[in-house]
Amino acid sequence: MMAGYNAWSNKRLYDAAAALPDDVYRRDYGAFFGSIHRTLNHILVGDRIWMSRFTGSGGAPTELDTILFDDFGELRAARRSEDARIVDYVGGLSETDLSGRFRYRTITKPAEIDQPLSPALTHFFNHQTHHRGQAHCLLTQLAGDAPSFDLILYQRETGIGLT
Repeated sequence: MMAGYNAWSNKRLYDAAAALPDDVYRRDYGAFFGSIHRTLNHILVGDRIWMSRFTGSGGAPTELDTILFDDFGELRAARRSEDARIVDYVGGLSETDLSGRFRYRTITKPAEIDQPLSPALTHFFNHQTHHRGQAHCLLTQLAGDAPSFDLILYQRETGIGLT
């Protein structure tokens, strides 16, 4: 459910961001990563870091503020691809996988971590929601309106999680 919700929310976020003039989309508004553009890049950076940790494959940036794509269209295509990767990965996890552990190395304060997978996945999806909320605030200020990212709306639209 959370992987599908993530993809659904990202589509809504990118649709709203695409309607902004480029200079507005890129302007630094003092958000944690400055602009909507930098925030969207950061969400993708975080996803790639965690997916590399979870799967042991795929490139992972080494800086949290890396601009992976300067072009909005390329960033949007990469977002769609990463969302599909996340849905496939999570959809392939068994109960045994979810109750298992994994190891990874942190970035900001390098350390080797061994922890259960399930709570790490919770963090993974919460991180995305956190930064989408920052982008949502900027969109609301700039466009006067922003799409809802409420999980319950996703559940009502898809029927997932309601039975």
